[in-house]
Amino acid sequence: MTPITYADVEAAAERIAPYAQRTPALASHSIDAAAGCRIVFKCENFQHVGAFKFRGACNAVWSLTDEVAQRGVVTHSSGNHGAAVALAARTRGIPAHVVVPEGSNPAKLAGIKAFGATLYVCGPTLADRDEMAADVARKTGATMVHPFTNPHVIAGQGTAARELLAEEPELDTLVTPIGGGGLIGGTSIAARAIKPDIRLFGAEPEGASDAFQSLRAGERRVDMTPQTISDGLRATIGAINFDLLRHYGVEVLTVTDAETTSAMRLMWERLKIVVEPSSAVGLAAILRNPDRFAGSRVGVIVTGGNVDLDHLPWQS
Repeated sequence: MTPITYADVEAAAERIAPYAQRTPALASHSIDAAAGCRIVFKCENFQHVGAFKFRGACNAVWSLTDEVAQRGVVTHSSGNHGAAVALAARTRGIPAHVVVPEGSNPAKLAGIKAFGATLYVCGPTLADRDEMAADVARKTGATMVHPFTNPHVIAGQGTAARELLAEEPELDTLVTPIGGGGLIGGTSIAARAIKPDIRLFGAEPEGASDAFQSLRAGERRVDMTPQTISDGLRATIGAINFDLLRHYGVEVLTVTDAETTSAMRLMWERLKIVVEPSSAVGLAAILRNPDRFAGSRVGVIVTGGNVDLDHLPWQS
């Protein structure tokens, strides 16, 4: 496993400070009552590009030397990371190339274009994304900024948990969604350095439960085709990310899309914020497993708010 330490998270926090938002933490008494625990939501839907992804992308882009950076950066993404890389590249004045799978969320694609990136559309699988991104890198000389296996990306994502625990030091549990595993990896590094006994949970859709299945099998299982409304969580768990799950003893809980939709609607109604389905799986996991969280003080990282308002999941 590539060593990523809390010192890397601290360095990332300093590096991105001029560019990233310090996002608010919100709570709801009525949600606490429904969940049977106290929950603090770290609202990364208020981050630049509307998602936590800007933290890792910004750290990765600003970690490049000037000579390497001038050739640009390339990534693949279902949306949020692509927009994050595009904006981070714009803050540094360098080109950005983003590969997106066909059928991506139109709202997220619009964000990528708005930040000035060159867009490429590939097939739906992770292999399709990797192949096209590698081809773009060869042709342009751009540096690959992988959405979840890049160590600078992982360290950058850990800054959200670092901020949350600085503001809410009494938390004894953290929950994040799991897609490729960059957020839970960075969160684990930061949280365990700050509070060694903190409990760590990842929340994952049943239709994209590769991390859950991999932990149960004791090895990565990435041969499934994801089927979930949580488009930001369709990536399969990366090798370095799976190692971090095991190293830090993260427990993964799964939820149905119906449970995610209900949790998403509850957050809209009670917190008065716009969140996307991928953001709601953390609350859905808590509500599905009340015995695991009863009486706890739980931090939930709300990952993003880029949703197609014309096609909300509770609309017929």
